[in-house]
Amino acid sequence: MTPHEILAAIPKLSALVVGDVCLDRWCTYDPAVSEPSRETGIPRLGVVATEVTAGAAGTVANNLAALGCNRVSVLGVIGDDGFGFELSHALDSRGIESRFCVRTSAMQTFTYTKLINRQTGVEDQPRVDFINIVPLDSSVEREVIANLHQAIADFDVVIISDQAETGQGGVVTPAVRDALCELARLHPHKTFIVDSRARITEFRNVIAKPNQHEGEAACGALFGRVDYAALRAHLSTDLLMITHGGDGVLLVHPDREEWVRTQPVADPVDICGAGDSFSAGSALALAAGASAAEAASFGNLAASIAIMQKGTGVASREEIAQRCTSSQ
Repeated sequence: MTPHEILAAIPKLSALVVGDVCLDRWCTYDPAVSEPSRETGIPRLGVVATEVTAGAAGTVANNLAALGCNRVSVLGVIGDDGFGFELSHALDSRGIESRFCVRTSAMQTFTYTKLINRQTGVEDQPRVDFINIVPLDSSVEREVIANLHQAIADFDVVIISDQAETGQGGVVTPAVRDALCELARLHPHKTFIVDSRARITEFRNVIAKPNQHEGEAACGALFGRVDYAALRAHLSTDLLMITHGGDGVLLVHPDREEWVRTQPVADPVDICGAGDSFSAGSALALAAGASAAEAASFGNLAASIAIMQKGTGVASREEIAQRCTSSQ
């Protein structure tokens, strides 16, 4: 399939993103008004503007929506707090459903706060993150799994965003992961793809998309060497997609390995979110009927557009169509 054919098919598809949806708060501070507190003498930062977007799993959802997917929904956990209100509004503003998300007071909304200097436009202060360091409440976990079973029939694509780097606090718990892997086994005609920072080795039956560092770490932990064929077999998947940044993607099939190269991008603005753009683009392409190589190429194209934007950029269907037209 050509990129134009993939774009034409995407509006017929629906996608569910499961996992760690968070709030990104982009706070611009002005050094000119950042004098110490009168009461305590502690330096303060005077924030003069704030922009909020959905991040982590929300970034994947943003990309799916920008690509014109007919229906995009997220399934995660949102705290019953002010940041949760902001996150729900950020999702709504992109036309992304959050009806399957579990709302709870048992945890705070996963939030990244990024501080940007108004005078330079540079993020130059430590980030303030609101994270959860205790296990997901068992009642919340059960509700996540119940919502997953309720939602699964309505979606062509399921993207799993396992962002937590510690063993506690993330939405994709062992029980949630087991439910996802079993649903993938039961629904072989749906496209399941996982992006997991620290636990790719624990998934089964789903397309796995680690980056080079994550893939090598997984192989090292399992085999003491880099062996992607063995990793694919361990994951019980027919496709392993290992992204290598500007070098492209290594596809590992049951009978061969295949490189899909990409055109390197000179001076990218911000590579944050490139993997999420690739996940969204490649998953939709596969569900549209593209081959693995065609899907990887489409994902590379989406990522190459996203990294030319500040923050966690997205690639729209209009930008992809224009890029394809200009390259002909």
